[in-house]
This record gives sequence, C-alpha cells and structure tokens, in this order.
Amino acid sequence: MKYAIGCLVIIVLFVVICIITAMGSYNGLVNASQRVDKQWAQVQTVYQRRADLIPNLVQTVSGAAHFEKSTLVAVTNARASVGKVNINANSAPSDPAQLQAFEQAQGNLSSALSHLMVVVENYPNLQSDRNFVDLQAQIEGAENRIAHEREGYNEVVQDYNARVQRFPTMIFARMFGFATKPYFNATPEAQTAPQVHFDFNNTTAPAQ
Repeated sequence: MKYAIGCLVIIVLFVVICIITAMGSYNGLVNASQRVDKQWAQVQTVYQRRADLIPNLVQTVSGAAHFEKSTLVAVTNARASVGKVNINANSAPSDPAQLQAFEQAQGNLSSALSHLMVVVENYPNLQSDRNFVDLQAQIEGAENRIAHEREGYNEVVQDYNARVQRFPTMIFARMFGFATKPYFNATPEAQTAPQVHFDFNNTTAPAQ
C-alpha cells in the first residue's frame, strides 16, 4: 500500500512538474514572439517614415533646372515597388522569402536615394534650398533609425529562435506551432545612410 501511494505521489509530482514546465515554456515563447512582433512594427514604422518623405523630396528636387529626370523616376518607381510588398505590420514574417522580398525592395529604394544624393552634388542651387536641406537631414536620420531598428529586430529574433530551438522548450514550440523567424541580412544598401558631401566652393551650374 505504501509503495502504491509512493508511486502515485511520484506520478503526480511528475505531472505537476510537466505542467509547470509547459506553462513556463509556452508563456516564454508567447512573450518572446510578442517582442519580435513589437520590434517588427518599429521597423515598419521607420521604413514608412522614410517613404513618406520621398514625395516631398522628389517635388523639391524636380524644381531644379535640368535635373536628371531618370534619377527621380528611379526613386519614384523604387518607392512604388516597396508598397507592393505586402507584409502584416503587426506580425513579423515567418517566411524567409517574404522577408527577402521586403529587403530587396527597401534596398532598391536605398540605392536609388543614394544615387539621387550623389547627383544633387552637381546642383548648387539645391544645396542652398532650405526645404531640400531639411528633407535630406530627415532622410539621413530615417536611414540611421532603420539601421538601429533592424539591429534591434535581429536581436529579439535571435532570442526567440533560441527559445524555439532549445530543449525542452522546443518540444512545446512544436506542439503549439511556434516556428523560427528569419533575420534581416547585413546588407550595406539597407543599413548605410546616403552620404552627401556638398562642395560649397562650387558655384557654377552644371553644363547645359
């Protein structure tokens, strides 16, 4: 009788420990997943902030005489391409291909902006345009914020993925449908703010 009671107690304790472990693992996964989603929303916000600045930038630059129209078209098209990549703003992507498409579109926009800023060096009148100078500073600030938020995103994804893959949490992750999430790649185009080096000694307009 005592042996049976002892076995029953051990079984009950084992079940209780399993339940507590399962609850702790599940809650930890939920919290980690929520941190990833929150940081993803931050990433989306700073990218959207940059996109919102572009129409005013294009309008300001297009007022410069003989400015390269192809450069403005490239920026406008790149911004439009970004809008075609549909990812839930409140839920981080779990499909690597989806995140890659998002990165590609944003990287193309960064490259187009960088090229525009280089071309602007040939237009001294834009260098003295207060509206352009303000927009250029805001875009550089947005690019720096993007790099910061992407880094923060990778950090929380790393923590989340570690939980999903760590024993014994991995058992409950599979039971409850928690899967690893992809990282942002360290692409220079997406993380480096456009650099502009104004030559204020150059006062001549570009050749007609």
